[in-house]
Amino acid sequence: MKINKRSLYIFVAAILITWCYFAVQAFSETIVTDSTTDSTVDSKIDSTTTVKSPPPSAISPSINSSNSDLCTVGIAGAIQTQILGFSAGKTVRDMNCEKLKNAKVLYDMGMKVAAVSVMCGDERVFAAMMNAGTPCPFDGLVGLPAKEAWNNNEHLIPGHVPGKKEEWDADDKNTAKGAGLIGGLFMALLLLL
Repeated sequence: MKINKRSLYIFVAAILITWCYFAVQAFSETIVTDSTTDSTVDSKIDSTTTVKSPPPSAISPSINSSNSDLCTVGIAGAIQTQILGFSAGKTVRDMNCEKLKNAKVLYDMGMKVAAVSVMCGDERVFAAMMNAGTPCPFDGLVGLPAKEAWNNNEHLIPGHVPGKKEEWDADDKNTAKGAGLIGGLFMALLLLL
């Protein structure tokens, strides 16, 4: 059976016209809704809201110093206001601890004079040794020859600086810097309030 083109076009046009007719009929119906509502609402609300929340907190970092073989000390601090919080921490080398450990290792290896010489790097130990009548070793010299060598080379005595004002060592400078930083932050936080 052979369908010619003209019949096919007429058939498709008839379907389209029928579809359009029913679509127009579907959209042409109007829907009318009448509604009347009378309502009266009287309300009196008396409420109190209490918000309980934990205070803001600046938590200091934990510095692990549980290993007794390390010569470090942990320092941490924190400050907090309602607006801003700050925390910091660091480790600081304990030079006296290192000196004691080095002297102990030298003594354990049988190098007693070298161990005493390491300890004599501290001006307190040096003064104690001189007061005890056993001066610290000087270039391998011990006893009276060492005492004479120290007297001839006073500029090498730990902590001795003739004619010069006493200066802060590195630990004192770091402590002053840290205190200044914390004080400055505290003042800045107070100004924010």
